[in-house]
Amino acid sequence: MTATIKEISERFGLSQDTLRYYERIGLIPPVNRNKNGVRDYTEEDIKWVDFVKCMRQSAGLPVEVLIEYVSLFQQGDDTLEKRKGLLIEQRNRLGDKIEEMTNTLERLNDKITRYEQTIMKKENALRKQTD
Repeated sequence: MTATIKEISERFGLSQDTLRYYERIGLIPPVNRNKNGVRDYTEEDIKWVDFVKCMRQSAGLPVEVLIEYVSLFQQGDDTLEKRKGLLIEQRNRLGDKIEEMTNTLERLNDKITRYEQTIMKKENALRKQTD
């Protein structure tokens, strides 16, 4: 199965310009082209777009890291350990970020709880005044 850039754009919610940019800077490997030179996304190309979107948008990995990963991938199996190391490093950074965000979420929840308690006290005091 192959797909056009328009189909991939719609499927992943990325503009066609963004997809071209990703390819131009090496964020995804060069996309296959048909005999007319038009991008013809194969299953493998689609998997790369999906991977990059997930790592970039969902996990927030830096563009430079993903470009390095793609470059290492294109160099072949001699880079397996480097690629694995790169992924482990990013996983650890993401874990730290998740922990930091969890702590921030807890602080926000505590703050909201304090606001709710204050508001409830004021509401109760107002109710007593009107009774």
